[in-house]
Amino acid sequence: MYDSMKNKNLFNMEETIAKDIFEDCDYPWKVLPKIEAFILELGKTLSEDEYDCIDGNIWIAKSATIAPTASITGPCIIGKNTEVVRHCAFIRGKAIVGENCVVGNSTELKNVILFNNVQVPHYNYVGDSILGFKSHMGAGSITSNVKSDKTKVTINYQGEKLNTGLKKMGAILGNYVEVGCNSVLNPGTVIGSNTNVYPLSSVRGFIPRGCIFKKQSNIVQKDI
Repeated sequence: MYDSMKNKNLFNMEETIAKDIFEDCDYPWKVLPKIEAFILELGKTLSEDEYDCIDGNIWIAKSATIAPTASITGPCIIGKNTEVVRHCAFIRGKAIVGENCVVGNSTELKNVILFNNVQVPHYNYVGDSILGFKSHMGAGSITSNVKSDKTKVTINYQGEKLNTGLKKMGAILGNYVEVGCNSVLNPGTVIGSNTNVYPLSSVRGFIPRGCIFKKQSNIVQKDI
């Protein structure tokens, strides 16, 4: 059931240092409460030749580039060749940022896993979310991770409402997802791989892989 939302159908596990956190979880939202503890255990195993440890719980690859204006709170792991180089990037903790990623100006991360080659380059908020390999969020696009009535987040899936049991859940993006500028990914959004979201969209629920999201009532399959 819900096969399209299983981790194995959303992500390339060879493209994250965090693949072991997914082993006992079929669905990505089950991973979110485990991120903090996982970072603290994984960080202890990272090579001192490849990573600097700062303040006891922040591990930054020596090949990563960090701007002097960036703010990084642990626990956190920042992967090889990643750039946190633009003005006022803000990592609030419980973040695993993969290799060759870009965390840009005024972008805020909290309780997230970014697979390798993810770009969140301009004015993005990404909280309680997982972004798959080579996914990209356009300027000003954000994840909304709390419902306005503060009830637990549900996922709309083919007419059903699946209760995640979480009060905070933003968005799950599969591999190669492109999110257009100034879009809002509402709590409990899951987007399948190779899907594009139009700019200025308000997205909620499950969006299948290989689609173009024009609006909630207009989701079309790509011509492949």
